[in-house]
Amino acid sequence: MSKKALVVDNDFFFVEFLTELLEKRGYEVIKAYDGKEGISKLEEESVDLLFVDLVMPKINGKQFIKFTRKKFPDARFPIITISGTLIEQLDGLNEIGADYYIAKGPMEQMADHVNKCMDRIEKQPFPPPNGEDLLEPGKLYPRQATVELMDTVVFHQAVTESIGIGIIVVDRDARIINANSLALTIVNRSLEEALNRPITAVFPKIEKAKVIDALKGVIQSEESRKITFYSTIRSQNIRIIVSPLKIDGKIAGWIVAMEDTNNG
Repeated sequence: MSKKALVVDNDFFFVEFLTELLEKRGYEVIKAYDGKEGISKLEEESVDLLFVDLVMPKINGKQFIKFTRKKFPDARFPIITISGTLIEQLDGLNEIGADYYIAKGPMEQMADHVNKCMDRIEKQPFPPPNGEDLLEPGKLYPRQATVELMDTVVFHQAVTESIGIGIIVVDRDARIINANSLALTIVNRSLEEALNRPITAVFPKIEKAKVIDALKGVIQSEESRKITFYSTIRSQNIRIIVSPLKIDGKIAGWIVAMEDTNNG
């Protein structure tokens, strides 16, 4: 029976590149094009190897890896992060949580570096403590544009964390793709426990119909920019504000804001 590899990357052509390379080594490849789809695939299939990009829409690579570690604490498959932003994040590799890291570079060099990594993994699936686990395709240097992009991402994350109310981001299929720490405190879940779960799952069962009506209401009514209702969560009276999430003028999901009225 062939081994299975899961490749999670929003770059279609890079997914195809890795797929071809891994299939030549005898792997059956499962493909996912963002972290949310990757979580679904991982819950459906057992894998022997996991490749994941860092910068992806919906659920990013770092969140995906944390989810994987929490959901499958005894899993014996190596996680390889392969990303174009690794060089700009060298000081924070330990926070990412992968076993191996490959910096994306010129495509003509990538096959050789991925194959070298695979040779190492097939001999020793996990790196030794303090072992060298970063492979760079040639000499790479931090790029100012990428550094500025990462700084912008960090800034917006800080704003979301500091806003003073709970925020949950919900995809079009009504599943959670992000949440700030205050929202997670209100619903008493970690981010890894909340990711890709239906938004109704963090509310009491008795409130399920109310949540669904609010999601439908802000989408169906062009005049309604938000719908507000109250919910009792863990003995707290929580004001819930549901708004449509729009990207380029198109509805991409919902923002669910949560505020403890006892602290207002």
